[in-house]
Amino acid sequence: MTSTWSQTTPGQRKTLLAAALGWALDAFDVMLYSLVLAHIIRDLGMSQSKAGFLNTLTLLASGIGGVLFGYIADRIGRKRALMLSILTYSVCSFASGLATSVLMLAVFRFILGLGMGGEWNTGATLVAETWPTNLRAKAIALVQSSWAIGFALAALVTYVVLELTSNWRYVFFVGIFPALVTLWIRKDVPESEMWKERQVGVLSSSGAQEPTGGFAEIFSRPFLRSTIALLALNFFGMFAWWGLFTWVPSYLSLPVDRGGLGFGEAHKTVLLVALNLTGMLPGYASFGWVADTIGRRKSFIFYTLMASLLVPIYAMSRDPWTLLLLGTPVAFFGTGFFSGSGIIGSEIYPTRVRARALGFTYNGARTLSSVAPFVIGWVGQRQGLSGAFLVCAVSFFLAAVAATQLPETKGKQLD
Repeated sequence: MTSTWSQTTPGQRKTLLAAALGWALDAFDVMLYSLVLAHIIRDLGMSQSKAGFLNTLTLLASGIGGVLFGYIADRIGRKRALMLSILTYSVCSFASGLATSVLMLAVFRFILGLGMGGEWNTGATLVAETWPTNLRAKAIALVQSSWAIGFALAALVTYVVLELTSNWRYVFFVGIFPALVTLWIRKDVPESEMWKERQVGVLSSSGAQEPTGGFAEIFSRPFLRSTIALLALNFFGMFAWWGLFTWVPSYLSLPVDRGGLGFGEAHKTVLLVALNLTGMLPGYASFGWVADTIGRRKSFIFYTLMASLLVPIYAMSRDPWTLLLLGTPVAFFGTGFFSGSGIIGSEIYPTRVRARALGFTYNGARTLSSVAPFVIGWVGQRQGLSGAFLVCAVSFFLAAVAATQLPETKGKQLD
């Protein structure tokens, strides 16, 4: 890693840190809902299916936000779009703590989802366009790995705040602090030079304005198959991930008669922090190295196929130590493949449509997969959450099938 850093400039390192912080704090704010969900269900009198539906709204909004912020990033720049997305999800996380009804909470979580969706593609695009080709995959994988840090931090903060206050509203109030990061981004993080060269208003060699590409271009003949394959891979992978990890915190803490395992807050926090730091974090970070070794497509297939095999075993386990040990590989493979979406997406599409292409294939998939928390909650009410998790295993397998249709882009220069 030392040699990797020595090949980069201070500006490149700042863009990496900005994107990673934005994504970690995105995870922090978004996952607070799942971590206090059992308390919200009790206090607001929600059913599991309705609680899942609220998370579905957030994911639905993230798809809209991804496309919207992709367009904004292609128009006003990656840096300013990144700042706007962070401000959006931070303010709405705080507002969630003020909700006095399910409807109010739903509105705030929907708007939060817009910012959540916008952060990923703006940050990934900024890093892809500023880092050298031989380090691009590793850099984007490191950005993606910061989600696990944010998730683990959210679990720790939730535990501490609930221990001190016993009030889930204060957990959401902490979610305003990520907004402070935008002050540093505005002052110190450089804009993508590649975007500057191709922005609207730059004169082409003929003296005419060189416009940005239209959204329809990602469905044109050179890109259509890749767009569909990447969208399908992300959809099935996200359905499995959100279906599983939205409900794992509640699965661990809900009473046995409500389909859970009945663990206390301390026990649940230990399992979730371990799941993130020993599973998700190395899973995300490792994908870049694996993709540079065996290729992007094979890496996708390997990670998602392993996840499809491990989830059923995890779902059948009841012993805390077994769950702790199995949680690591489930989280490793079941989340690690996400790093590849920004890598291969950046390499498939040209600069003029890159941000909106990543926004559509990643966050558009999140829109389609937004039904996952609701579906798993609905199935969980009837079959128990452990039975519902088997649906996630099937979805991981379908993601592996979709990955077989992707092109191999290892080593490609961006244009």
